[in-house]
Amino acid sequence: MEDDRTMTHLKSLREFIAALDEIGDVQRIDAEVDWNLEAGAVIRRSYDLLAPAPLFTNLTGYQGTGFRLFGAPGALSSGEHRFARIALAVGLPAEATGQEIVEALAAARAKPGIPPVVVDAASAPCKQNIVVGDDIDLFAFPTPLIHGNDGGRYLQTYGMNIVRTPDGSWTNWSINRMMIAGRDTLACLIPAPQHLGVIRALWAAEGKPMPIALAIGVEPGLPFVGGMPIPQGEDESHYLGALFGEGIELVPAQTVDLLVPATAEMVVEGYISLDETVMEGPFNEFPGYIATDASPKALFRVTAVTYRDDAIQPVVAAGPPVEEDHTIIGTTSAAEILYLLREADLPIASCWYNFEAAVHWLTIAVRGDWHETSKLSSAELIDRIADVIFAGKPSVNAPKILVVEDDVDITDLSQVVWAFATRSHPERGEFHFPHKVSMQLAVYLSEEEQHTFMAGKVIYNCLLADLFPAGARPVKGSFENGWPAEIQERVLTNWEGYGYK
Repeated sequence: MEDDRTMTHLKSLREFIAALDEIGDVQRIDAEVDWNLEAGAVIRRSYDLLAPAPLFTNLTGYQGTGFRLFGAPGALSSGEHRFARIALAVGLPAEATGQEIVEALAAARAKPGIPPVVVDAASAPCKQNIVVGDDIDLFAFPTPLIHGNDGGRYLQTYGMNIVRTPDGSWTNWSINRMMIAGRDTLACLIPAPQHLGVIRALWAAEGKPMPIALAIGVEPGLPFVGGMPIPQGEDESHYLGALFGEGIELVPAQTVDLLVPATAEMVVEGYISLDETVMEGPFNEFPGYIATDASPKALFRVTAVTYRDDAIQPVVAAGPPVEEDHTIIGTTSAAEILYLLREADLPIASCWYNFEAAVHWLTIAVRGDWHETSKLSSAELIDRIADVIFAGKPSVNAPKILVVEDDVDITDLSQVVWAFATRSHPERGEFHFPHKVSMQLAVYLSEEEQHTFMAGKVIYNCLLADLFPAGARPVKGSFENGWPAEIQERVLTNWEGYGYK
């Protein structure tokens, strides 16, 4: 399925905030708020209430600096369009549905990448202030202590880690948390199987520290593609160019041989030490539980900090659904899986990670005519799906997968629960796939599974088409299906006349 719509490319965090403000989805907070836990609690509360995204302008101890914090930048939105922050970030109108967002992202995967455009550093907003050497002080910025149990102040919760292989053939953009360890050092989570870890291993094999740039407050599409499981060796910035039909704007970093987003609010440059570590954590993560463990992590030695006047730092208060871990990983992983399944010529209508399940649960909708067109049984179709999505990174966050027909709106959790409960046979409806690539943070995993990144997966068969003869499949008894069209129209026309608002 092609998507040829014109995309709106918001080229900075500030353009994104302005677009959200236009639809009433930003709450400017001019009252004094303490960076020490209070800001994080406000952000967390905004998730729970689906409130507008908080923009903090008056932070304790940082008055007069102009520095600001922007919370919940990629969460679900207030108002009638719950996916507005996601949609606007990836170039769609605020009213776009979840399936329309996934379709646009999947369609861009089939297009040739468009490389970034290098612009004049002299005019790049991210270069308005440049700090190097002994003047570097990460505590000069109002980085919050987010959760009550955090091991420190986390500068990186929604920025882009930019690294390149030693031979220069592959640049990778990702989001991995980083905690301030000192005035010019950060503690970095770098899991070995992730692309950031793969590239670090290449630098370590050459006996060299890895150059890195951390770009904070980037244009809104970048965090989404940074969380997308595109194949190893492919550059996320080129994919974002394909999505928008134009290259994003980059400038050379000050002290490392990397290109960074020209409109970033802040860029922290330096090197990941070859062998030095520092304690990091605890920090709450996407499964939604209070973290209690700290451990040694890689040390990031900072060589330069550049930033915009009145810089804005986006902040994520990770935890129970729905926050950015769920919207970013869920939306983009669903798009990649949809693209791969269609490339395998399977009859897939759509894919969706139900955000409420904390990216532990993926739902795949197949076309209603799948049985007639494919000549497969549901068991055979599920095996074909498993062969595609369990082959690598895309399904790492999908330990539980539901396969349904497309009469179910898979972005509506109530419909998904209904389909699962009424269509999956309690004995014959489960298909188990042991020892597949897995996330390491699920609380039910054994210590071995956590360390090896390998664990079992299950696919629940919620398909009906091969259980009933043609024309006799059970039909959902909904408003749309259960009454004649003229009755539906009469009820809709008279709805307010009945006394409803």
